[in-house]
Amino acid sequence: MELATGSWSSGVLVSIVDTTFTLRLPYRGRNSTAHFFCEAPALLVLASTDTHTTQMAIFLVGVVILLIPLSLILVSYGHIIVTVIRMKSAAGRLKAFSTCGSHLLVVILFYGSAIITYMTPKSSKELEKLVSVFYSVVTPMLNPLIYSLRNKDVKGALRKVATKNFPCRLGIYH
Repeated sequence: MELATGSWSSGVLVSIVDTTFTLRLPYRGRNSTAHFFCEAPALLVLASTDTHTTQMAIFLVGVVILLIPLSLILVSYGHIIVTVIRMKSAAGRLKAFSTCGSHLLVVILFYGSAIITYMTPKSSKELEKLVSVFYSVVTPMLNPLIYSLRNKDVKGALRKVATKNFPCRLGIYH
């Protein structure tokens, strides 16, 4: 219950700060952005005034919402890795590293791309668009795929579909 409350509270806090600081800026002229969706960093480019205060607010929220959770996750993984290394069973270590590795990959992809978007100086517009799609579309799409491929039934079904639809490419002939 506490984790859900913390997640909801932090989401509301970030939304309030981003919205308040972004909507208080004056916008004039052509208000269209070359972005896939209207997030705060993409809207700052359209403002017709200095956005330094808003950029700093977004950066500080990024520290709270991105860096602190990522730090806690990485410290937890440090403890997990130490524990796994001490395991006597090689098969157990392999299974543990396999499970942790897929989760850590998703965490790094999500937090890494979000940090690039919200906490670094602006780079090319194309890179910004690519990174924002990565954390908003690619990572959530990969998450169930990575975890479902750990399931033997899902692996079997995927293998069955692949051999049925692509037998020549897989070197399997009937």
